[in-house]
Amino acid sequence: MIKQHPHIIIANMHELSVTENILQITLKHAQQAGAKSVTDVHLVIGELSSIIDDSVQFYWDMITENTICQSAQLHFTRIPAKMLCQNCKQEFTIEHGPIPCPSCGSVNLRVIQGEEFWVDSIEIQKEE
Repeated sequence: MIKQHPHIIIANMHELSVTENILQITLKHAQQAGAKSVTDVHLVIGELSSIIDDSVQFYWDMITENTICQSAQLHFTRIPAKMLCQNCKQEFTIEHGPIPCPSCGSVNLRVIQGEEFWVDSIEIQKEE
């Protein structure tokens, strides 16, 4: 979460290391492809992950200065959270936080989707 004060911005430091990893992955693949610049980076993030889009964007804008990623736009795709009831084997999607199984009311659940995080693709411009 980014908290703004008149002249100070306090952001979640977890996103800094995440964003540094995104940059490393992006630079590696862009350089292997002979990129002059990176124009877009597409990220996939599960709804249950602790990653906050605004914080990643904040750090991205800072750490990409003077790199081939400097003007690249980040695109965030969120994957909904999906649970599996361990009692009745019902699969269901949740919007906000854990809820009991809608079929049997059990809280004996397993996450089967929603914790993902990866760089899905990058778009580049090559040397002419």
